[in-house]
Amino acid sequence: MLRFLLYRIALLIPTFVGVAIVAFAFIRLLPGDPIMLLAGERGMSAERYAALQKVYGYDQPIVVQFFDYLVGILQGDLGTSIVTKRPVLGEFLTLFPATLELSICAIIFAVAIGLPLGILAAVNRGTWLDQSIMGTALVGYSMPIFWWGLLLIIFFSGTLGWTPVSGRISLLYYFPQVTGFMLIDSLLSGQDGAFQSALSHLILPTIVLGTIPLAVIARQTRSAMLEVLSDDYVRTARAKGLRPLRVVGVHALRNALIPVVTVIGLQVGVLLAGAILTETIFSWPGVGKWMVDSVFKRDYPVVQGGLLLVAGVVMIVNLLVDLLYGLINPRIRHH
Repeated sequence: MLRFLLYRIALLIPTFVGVAIVAFAFIRLLPGDPIMLLAGERGMSAERYAALQKVYGYDQPIVVQFFDYLVGILQGDLGTSIVTKRPVLGEFLTLFPATLELSICAIIFAVAIGLPLGILAAVNRGTWLDQSIMGTALVGYSMPIFWWGLLLIIFFSGTLGWTPVSGRISLLYYFPQVTGFMLIDSLLSGQDGAFQSALSHLILPTIVLGTIPLAVIARQTRSAMLEVLSDDYVRTARAKGLRPLRVVGVHALRNALIPVVTVIGLQVGVLLAGAILTETIFSWPGVGKWMVDSVFKRDYPVVQGGLLLVAGVVMIVNLLVDLLYGLINPRIRHH
């Protein structure tokens, strides 16, 4: 296990460097000049333009810019936003709790519904119920996030008026954010209706972001349960006269959860990728919307640093999932 851990940590280094190269090249392949965007409609003189190019280091050859970028990463400095003039790492840490809160709610929603649906489909294999659940899961997996989000907004917010359209909480409430998690901070504030407002703002983004992971978890749970239900120990448990609920819920599900847990961990990358679209649709002030806005503004340091930090989170979670998988299943041997 230790050898496997060291091997995976060593693999993170070239992966991280590769992400840094992609992040550095991605924003520069887009048309537009960040210095000219700073000037706005008024424009600027050639002298002013050259001075700003030198300030931000864009007058240097591209290789020198990349080397300076890597040196900054090694020193823990991801640069300063061209637009806000704030450190990129500081902005990320300020906005990441909003994205994390949404992602946690989405994965809870996906597991709470996807796991029972997968079990139900496996137990009723080949029936209309099984086909209906798997067909619905396929539709949910194939549905574009931006279309699904707009559809829910039109129906629940526009037609029925049940949920807010955007934001994290109503503008009627204001309180200091202690943890960055709006649900917790609204409770700590003690203001009447604050928690209910924060919860109502979370409903639609959670459903939109959690739909694809829900479908994946349901399909994986069904597949794992079908494999386990045919094992000898399950047939033995049935032969002993144990109740079907105990056979499925205790004996079969315990071993079927091993691959499901792995899939749940791997959905972190899907959640962070989906959060970019979800946060943009619902004007959710998180990392996703921050990065989208930065792409349009050609804010090089923010896009580069944001991609690196998000990729780092995904890599760490995947490493933890691999380790957890080995601990849950003693039959797994990492070499």
